[in-house]
Amino acid sequence: MLMTDDFFRNRLDQLIDLRHPLAVLANRMPWQEIEASLAHRFARQLRSGKKIEDMDMFGATQVIAGAGVSNAGRPRLPTRLMISLLYLKHAFNESDEDVVQRWGETPTWQYFSGQEYFEHRLPCDPTLLVKFRKLLGEEGVEELLARTIEVAVALKLIAKKELSHIIVDSTVQEKAIAHPTDSKLLETARNKLVEAAKAQGIELKQTYAKEGQLLGYKAGRYAHARQFKRMRKVLKRQSTIVGRLHREITRKMNPLSQAVQEALGHTLHKAKRLITQTRSHKSKDKTKDKQPKLYSWHAPEVECISKGKSRNPYEFGVKVGIATTLKGTLIVGARSFPGNPYDGHTLNEQVEQASILMQATGVTPQTAIVDLGYRGVDKDNQNLNIKHRGKFKSMTEQERKLLKRRQAIEPIIGHLKADHRMNRCHLKGSEGDSLHAVLCAAGYNIRWLLRMITRKGIGLFLRLLNAFGFENLKLKLHQILAMNLNMRHSLSGAAI
Repeated sequence: MLMTDDFFRNRLDQLIDLRHPLAVLANRMPWQEIEASLAHRFARQLRSGKKIEDMDMFGATQVIAGAGVSNAGRPRLPTRLMISLLYLKHAFNESDEDVVQRWGETPTWQYFSGQEYFEHRLPCDPTLLVKFRKLLGEEGVEELLARTIEVAVALKLIAKKELSHIIVDSTVQEKAIAHPTDSKLLETARNKLVEAAKAQGIELKQTYAKEGQLLGYKAGRYAHARQFKRMRKVLKRQSTIVGRLHREITRKMNPLSQAVQEALGHTLHKAKRLITQTRSHKSKDKTKDKQPKLYSWHAPEVECISKGKSRNPYEFGVKVGIATTLKGTLIVGARSFPGNPYDGHTLNEQVEQASILMQATGVTPQTAIVDLGYRGVDKDNQNLNIKHRGKFKSMTEQERKLLKRRQAIEPIIGHLKADHRMNRCHLKGSEGDSLHAVLCAAGYNIRWLLRMITRKGIGLFLRLLNAFGFENLKLKLHQILAMNLNMRHSLSGAAI
């Protein structure tokens, strides 16, 4: 009879196959070390109560209002559970809502999260993952990525010496925004100005709701028909409408309180930026007054980046640097670089991050294989041996062979975008961009570990096959099966 702490339920380790790669990884992950390294981020904040006067038998005294009532809230969910949900989300390309739903239906996922018994319920509300990511911060998610590298080395799935040679490349992590056209942005500005005025009790003479909608339709039709003169006329009318609303709200908010003016100031500033950039077509990324263009109302940090792709000339998001091992294709660094810097200027920070993440292994990057976008930065990286196609004539034969491996990072970036959610970032702000890039890399490494564990198991089987021979191994399996059948018959006979 199977022994269990709960008489009515079997433990998860008795329900699943412990040879499953995810179950093997669950037993090899350093969960206690991860929780200990992140514990300081979840320290409870002391809440000092407000002192009020009270009377006791000795006269007037000062007491704390609400004394004896706990402000701690409900108990916190296990840290391992929340960390495993982040790992599983990006490893298997699930949204926050889908990952908690699938967790309640998958025993192997629950075993990976540290559960003892199968529970057909949601582990948490999906919004808790948002709060947990904010608590972790960029350093916290980098810790999750670093632990995947340590596990790969500890399980001998990759040799330590392979970590000293890395490939570095950059890509664009697009933001989850609509394609920015002047017409759509001006219509959004009109709606936001009307909503802000209504929220503060400002009565407008006219909201231009119907006309704004019709102008949006016209602009799209003229652009499709390539009638750009008519389209620019529509855009001029839209910017005029936004300018009228901007001036009317500015006049009527002056008598109001300072708090109301501050609440409206941010909305008015963004509307003014859109009016200015619509009338200025000098540059794709700067307005006439050298101010960065606004490509999304709710995500002002979005940048327009051109990577020279014929199929997709412009991408709207943030530049992200990726560092992988030369052999083994394990990601050892992922970092966002706001401001669209030159690729070569990001190499120093990228290598620094990779060195920090590999610190526990005792290895630092010595050689970086890059493309021609990283030329001219040898002086800034004197401790790093930078190899690219521009140095081909001065390379040795061995270095030329290593240079051919540079293209191995391209499919890794493709998998990050297609299989691990880097194609569109739904997290808020610049901090969301940095968190998302590192978590996508951590999810890729989890899938990498699962593949390598599977290969290691197949390799053990092949080694046994070579050692005993196919016929001997087949005979051994038949003997084991016969012994199991005899044992079952004997047990059933004893029971009768």
